[in-house]
Amino acid sequence: MWPWEQALPPILDSLPAPRRAEWLDSELGILLGPPGNSVAPPRMPDGGATFRLFEQVVALVGQASARQPVLLIVDDLQWADDASLHLFAHLAARLPTGTAIVGALRNRAPTPAPDLSRVLAATSRLPDHHRILLGPLSVTEVSELVRRETGHDPGADVADRIHARTAGNPFFVRELSRLLSDEGSLRDHDGSTRAGVPATVRDVVRSRLAGLDDDAHHLLRIAALIGRDVDLALLAEVAGVDVADCLNRLEPLRALGLVEQVPDDPFSLRFTHDLVRESVTETIGRQLTVRLHLRVADALERTPPSDEAVEPLAYHLWSAGPLADPGRTAAALARAGRRAATRLAYGVAERHLQSAARLARTAGLTELELSILSLLTTVATRYGGYHGSTFDLLDRAAHLARQLGREADAGDFLFARLVGAYISLTPERGTWARELYEQGLASDDPVSQAYGWEAWGLHQWDIGDIDEAYRCFSGQGRAGIDGVAVPPENPLRRHVPDETPFDIPHLDYWPGWLALVTAMRGDVATALASIDSHFRAGEDHFTVSMWSYYYTMVASMAGDATAVTRAAERWISSGADRTAGPQFVYVRLDWLWARAHLGDDPAGVAAEAEELVSEALLDPPRFGIAFHHGLIAEMWLAAGTTDEAAAALDRADQALDAHGQRYAEGLLALLRARLMHARGEPVDIVRAAAERARALSGERGAHLFAHRAEEFLTTLADHRSGAGSGIRG
Repeated sequence: MWPWEQALPPILDSLPAPRRAEWLDSELGILLGPPGNSVAPPRMPDGGATFRLFEQVVALVGQASARQPVLLIVDDLQWADDASLHLFAHLAARLPTGTAIVGALRNRAPTPAPDLSRVLAATSRLPDHHRILLGPLSVTEVSELVRRETGHDPGADVADRIHARTAGNPFFVRELSRLLSDEGSLRDHDGSTRAGVPATVRDVVRSRLAGLDDDAHHLLRIAALIGRDVDLALLAEVAGVDVADCLNRLEPLRALGLVEQVPDDPFSLRFTHDLVRESVTETIGRQLTVRLHLRVADALERTPPSDEAVEPLAYHLWSAGPLADPGRTAAALARAGRRAATRLAYGVAERHLQSAARLARTAGLTELELSILSLLTTVATRYGGYHGSTFDLLDRAAHLARQLGREADAGDFLFARLVGAYISLTPERGTWARELYEQGLASDDPVSQAYGWEAWGLHQWDIGDIDEAYRCFSGQGRAGIDGVAVPPENPLRRHVPDETPFDIPHLDYWPGWLALVTAMRGDVATALASIDSHFRAGEDHFTVSMWSYYYTMVASMAGDATAVTRAAERWISSGADRTAGPQFVYVRLDWLWARAHLGDDPAGVAAEAEELVSEALLDPPRFGIAFHHGLIAEMWLAAGTTDEAAAALDRADQALDAHGQRYAEGLLALLRARLMHARGEPVDIVRAAAERARALSGERGAHLFAHRAEEFLTTLADHRSGAGSGIRG
């Protein structure tokens, strides 16, 4: 009767003193005395005495509810003794006016006992009965509970992760949020993933495991190492039992609420909460853990191959540590990295591939390491962008290629390093370009020669000499190379032993670069047609992004907002805008520029573009800072806000001084002239500035910008003569 010993005294205390004394002197006094006075729980009398006692409880509650409404909540009915349950049913059936009674219980772990089931059945027949099934908390509710528990908003990412680990169980949410708060990880997504199991949760789980036999314990450990979702056939294979026996051994785990059937999938089971699974894994010794991981990996390899098994196999081989052959593990990690990249999970792909490369290097597997580095550099450069570790990988790959006598392959990696240097504005990029250029001049290999000219063309474009860049990219400076512009086969293509070869498309930047300098020399139509022919045929997200990137850049340089909009709409409709590739920022900036030019909230999109540049291009610095500050200045001019336009041009000039990339210097000079005109400065001063912009562009071979300056000068002349006042530049 312990629940009633807790529930009835507050009701008694709500009555006047004389009434309280009467009740304490009655048979009910044994339940209403001060808590803790009894050495042992009171023994209930039998027969009529029990009925009288229950009726007295009804009368007591009735007296209290006559004075004010009474709400009785009895929690954890699954643990209540039989007498307490019978009193609950009696009171529910004879509930006084002004009273409500709530009973809370688990419907699993443990399964309701027969007495509880009979009480539930009896109360369900009462006219005012309501049965409410409480499901897990939603992500929003998890976030609110964390905020109330810790006083801090966890943020959407951390709330999602807490919800995933706890499956919305309020107790687990509360305990995990306390742990994260104590560790200072409540706003850290990675920290919320790495955080261990709260001791309180671990104690609850271990208490549930106490009654399991050895077979059930063994099966539970294997399942916990397999993961949150467990294929029954795989579990049976690893455990060395047939599926029927496996199902029988799982029954105690289901009864305890540790695992459950996956909805609509009779072949799988799932841990009810990931924290439960993590608690189980913490009970497994290190030696047994690595042995079981290897057994899971072996079982996975005995099953029919599937894409879904690629990453789990790599995980279990890696977790098996020294028990697994390093070549086997490295190859599995490489396959997992490739699969992650095809799913656009580029961060996961890089982690898999970096682990594979380190393992192959440690084991002295040079060919395998070079294969993995080939894929890793492709993932890093095509999808994730360049950073310091990428350059280290490219240098290592070039070293291995030379060690294996593959000079052409070494050139591929060095060229990829150079491209990355220009994308990330590495100070040594000019030196590296000259190195490749001189190597190409000294080589008899047409591919090395082509790389040399491309490297030198990239350097000339970077310093603003568009005519010389065009000569290098167009092949005019490559007489005697027999027209070789790009290698017909990709030398970075490598094989993991006994597996399907990695399909690594050639890092084909040359057509885009040639199109850009062709446009800057004044032939925009040919440039756009070239981009169409090289990139538009592909429908994969990367190809669409590359097409959109070059197309919108050429069109924005030409001042053609309509063409930019058409390209951006194709980019969005294809779904390429939802990928995380480095082209995203540039296409979106060009699209914002076009929207401003077409009158779609110019000030709003200019502010958005400034925020995007600040977030994505400045720290660390990335390609195109000065040019895109120039586009932002045009947006502010379209909004009629000259102060912001001036500030954007000042930032563009600062970027030129700090990072170079002077290919758009003539356009920036023209925008200065347009800003002067917008501010109402004398026409002669504006014209002089525009003529300087035209002359600078002409000297550099940027005839597109010279032509735009000429058009602006024409509008100035028309404006002076009264023929019109519009500005087109």
